[in-house]
Amino acid sequence: MADSPAATARAMWPLFEPIHAVTYFAPEALAAYEDAGLRGFWRGYFAGRAAPLGPVGPEPVVAAFFGFAPAMVARALPAVWALAAPERALELRRAGATAALTRLLAGYEHEVERAAEALAPLAAGLDHAGRVLTAAYGALDFPTDPAGRLWHAATLLREHRGDGHVAALVAAGLDGCETLALRAAADLPRAELQPYRGWTDEEWEAAEHRLLERGLVTPEGSATDAGRDLLRTVEAATDRAAERPWRTLGPEEVARLAGLLRPLAAACGTALRFPNPMGLPNPMGLPKPVG
Repeated sequence: MADSPAATARAMWPLFEPIHAVTYFAPEALAAYEDAGLRGFWRGYFAGRAAPLGPVGPEPVVAAFFGFAPAMVARALPAVWALAAPERALELRRAGATAALTRLLAGYEHEVERAAEALAPLAAGLDHAGRVLTAAYGALDFPTDPAGRLWHAATLLREHRGDGHVAALVAAGLDGCETLALRAAADLPRAELQPYRGWTDEEWEAAEHRLLERGLVTPEGSATDAGRDLLRTVEAATDRAAERPWRTLGPEEVARLAGLLRPLAAACGTALRFPNPMGLPNPMGLPKPVG
């Protein structure tokens, strides 16, 4: 499937990411939070994703999540912990994700069990050094049910890759808003990025100005060759940082796992939209969600 561990990491990302991402897009995930009193998408998002860190304020979450405007995070944290303590937020997140997977992957129960068995050891053996979210999620017990186990494994792999991606962006000299503005200049609609990360127009325009001064965007707002090269450098560094769990797998094992995950990713992808704020590509021609 791929000729290097870094290439394998790149190829596997769109196969496990949709499994994790149901927690952001599936109605069951939103309903789990709302039924518990966490009204509005972002209360549940920040409570659920940040819960392994404990009842933190906005500052560690701004650092770990990277792309969000500090003011947006501060509107949810720490106030959300008065509505749901971290332990409760974790329960809600898992329950919503598991319910979503149960619906989306109906008929694939055997494949779900096999995929969970294959991914769980990889996820349980991840390195945590320098990876705050990976370490926080790695301290949690794996669920015992196959759907929950699969989702937790995909979440660990996703946050492991994300932690490495943040490190690559920092090394490239980009802050959260600059990263989004550069992606918007290169290949993603601004409307899929700015509103979902909370940056004001003034903050966005200031980030664009800093990119212009570095020669990364043109005065018209398009990415320059240097800007596109920087994004490619970041993605290559992200792949290298994510390669370690895939080093132990031979080509046949990788192909087997990819074949197992592909239909599950396609089924979960029907709950997602493309393009999306995560930058997750749609290489499999996944259909748009219905409704």
